[in-house]
Amino acid sequence: MGPSQHRRVLVVEDDETIATAVRNRLTAEGFDVRVVHDGEAALAAYARAEPDLVVLDRLLPGLDGLEVCRRIQAARPVPVLMLTALGEETDVLVGLGVGADDYLAKPFSMRELVARIHALLRRVERAAVLAHEDAIIRVGEVEIDTAERRVFVRGAEAQLTRTEFDLLRRLAERPGQVFERERLLSDIWGFSEAAATRTVDSHVRALRRKLGPQVVRTVHGVGYALVRP
Repeated sequence: MGPSQHRRVLVVEDDETIATAVRNRLTAEGFDVRVVHDGEAALAAYARAEPDLVVLDRLLPGLDGLEVCRRIQAARPVPVLMLTALGEETDVLVGLGVGADDYLAKPFSMRELVARIHALLRRVERAAVLAHEDAIIRVGEVEIDTAERRVFVRGAEAQLTRTEFDLLRRLAERPGQVFERERLLSDIWGFSEAAATRTVDSHVRALRRKLGPQVVRTVHGVGYALVRP
């Protein structure tokens, strides 16, 4: 049995050409795929199918992708890969803020879509293993509960997405050490392509919005480091 078999993916995309292409590729990869074309149908399908992952277009008729993401994450957290139009950086950051774990800009290759989905699902599996650990990591005013996957800043809880948590935890393993963008891509997303390093940049910006601007330091031309107190 392959790792994709019996994994349920809900695809929410109003462009039927894209939706069909995604369905065909994911089905060929062994996923159990359900496709809907608007926000209301997405919420209904999500409640019925209980998917393992959602591929969600940012722009939808009726309820938009941001509101759909917000509602499904409030009901039962699930990995969400958001599809955005190229250059919608503001939308990307808002999407990460409402619970999207990753994003992919259109136009995209099916190979990259499949790679992102596999990386997200591997991260869920890895998180389940790490949840058995009973460790608290403290770096300055940030406290990371690795077992409960919760983060506190000066005692107040910060609501991080799965990806943001994994990125912060990786940086916190070695405070002060500079991690190259390509290495973070490999460690967190499961692939390393120079063209995809903007993904790391977007998630770091989202982390700074939630934890404060001084928590993660940029080393220009190299990568990022968690600021050591």
